[in-house]
This record gives sequence, C-alpha cells and structure tokens, in this order.
Amino acid sequence: MNGVLERTLGILELLSQHGGGLELAAIADQLDIPRSAVHRLLADLVRCGYVRQTRDHGDYLLTTKLVSMGLSFLSHTGIVDIAQPLLDRLAEISGELVRLAVVDGNRLTWVARAQGARQGLRYDPDMGSDARISCSSSGLAWLSTMEDDAALALVAQQGVGPVEEFGPNAPKTLQEVMLQVQATRERGYSLTLETYTPGLNAMAAPVRLVGQPALGTISIAGPSARFTPERMQALGADLVSLAAQLAAASGASPFFNQPRANAAAGLKKIYAA
Repeated sequence: MNGVLERTLGILELLSQHGGGLELAAIADQLDIPRSAVHRLLADLVRCGYVRQTRDHGDYLLTTKLVSMGLSFLSHTGIVDIAQPLLDRLAEISGELVRLAVVDGNRLTWVARAQGARQGLRYDPDMGSDARISCSSSGLAWLSTMEDDAALALVAQQGVGPVEEFGPNAPKTLQEVMLQVQATRERGYSLTLETYTPGLNAMAAPVRLVGQPALGTISIAGPSARFTPERMQALGADLVSLAAQLAAASGASPFFNQPRANAAAGLKKIYAA
C-alpha cells in the first residue's frame, strides 16, 4: 500500500475485523506500512472521529461513525424497507436466521436479516460483511445466475475459501465449486452443509428479474443439528417464492434500479482443468 487513501482504507478495513482494537505496531505489521505513516494516518482518523484509542498509547478501534454512515445509506436506498417484511415472513416460516445479501460490483454483502429462532441454538452473524462466494450458500446462489466462464472468473478473483478458515465441507477446487453451482441451477436454490461455518447448514435463492443480472440473494441458515437437508428441501418452495416477490418489488429501491454490469466483466477467464 503506497497511496495515502489506499493506506487509510486499509486501516479501516483491518480495524473492522478486530472489534477489540489493535496496537499501532500490529496495524503497521499486518498492512506492511511504516509505523510513522500509520501513526500519522491514525491521528487523522481520530481527529475526524472514525477511530479512537482505548487509552493513552493503547489500542486503536473503530467508532460507530462508519456504522452510522452505512445505516444512513441503507435507509435512503429503500432496500431494508422493501425487504424486511419478506425476511420477517420467511424467518417465521423457517424458524431460522434469514438474511438478504445485495450485489454491488464484484461483492456480495449481507445488509439485512430476520431471526426466526426463539429458543435453543441461534446463529447471529454481524451484518455488513462480504460473503465468500465459493463456499457460502449466498455466493453459490449468485454464481448460479452466471455463465460458467463468468462464475469461474469471479471465484478465481476472490479465491476459493480454505477449509481451515471456513467449514469442513468447503469446496477445495474450482471444479468442486462449479459442481455445486450446477446443482444449484438444477434445484433453483443452493443447499450447503457445513461449507461456510462448522455446524451450520444454509440455503439461498437469487433475487433476480427475468433476463437481468442478480440483484442479490435471500438465505436461510441454522444449526446442522436441526436444519437438516430434509428440512431445507421442505423450505425450498417458500425460499424461491419470497426471492421472486422481492425481485418484483425491487423497482421501489433506488439502489436496485442502478444500471448493473456483468459482475465478472473484464476479469480474466479461468477454466477448470
């Protein structure tokens, strides 16, 4: 990282992954930036209200200013207003966590959720993170809407999620990813068993108008002990129906009405051997 803007964004992205904060030295080492430069950038971020220090010479962590900006943006796009009633309905039907992810360029980001579980095990991840498309149900649902070459190029750009960082059944190669993509196309929704998180099963359907690129995905996730393949298949029709309803209502959101290019446009084509 050489440019001031690139380094500043790198610091913000790194701190977003560490809720307890990081020391200056750790930030400099992980981003490979001189400590003197990191100190100057952190001072500017503190002055502008995006970062604070836990104590004198202590760890640096994000403030809620970025969160506030993100929530403000979402409130003005109309995404959550349109999607939340549908997410709530699907959460009530399934009794599990339901999430909406939206496509933004080459990224698939979770932006809204509804929790259906009222007791027992609950899976409740933080919003705002990007899905690893090679091993998440949301990512596979998105890839299923693309031609094979485009899907392969996008996975190759992001990389295949390693098993040690994700679930024990995460695909290890491009070929394995594409087998799951093909199964998703045939089924109409993805179905993953401990590919993204150990002990978690999930399913997702693309939110897509006919003949148009996908706008996003709707997913259902729950502990594998109760969210079994049989239970997931029984919910398939409801999931696909709610995704279609959201696609039909998407015209009311300025975000969804933006012109959308092919997510893999300009990426080098990668062919599975």
